[in-house]
Amino acid sequence: MIETAYRLSLFALYQFTIALGILLFPLALLARRAGVEFPLGRIVARLGNAYESAGAR
Repeated sequence: MIETAYRLSLFALYQFTIALGILLFPLALLARRAGVEFPLGRIVARLGNAYESAGAR
């Protein structure tokens, strides 16, 4: 039961991060022109890997 709740919360956080990345995309493009990069790609990848490894248990 706890593992299911853990996987569900990881999935929800993963989806929220993807949606946040889509919403912040125009701002990220402007920031990149200024020389600043947002780490959202790395965060999405880490959450995706955590979700996949939680499903493999």
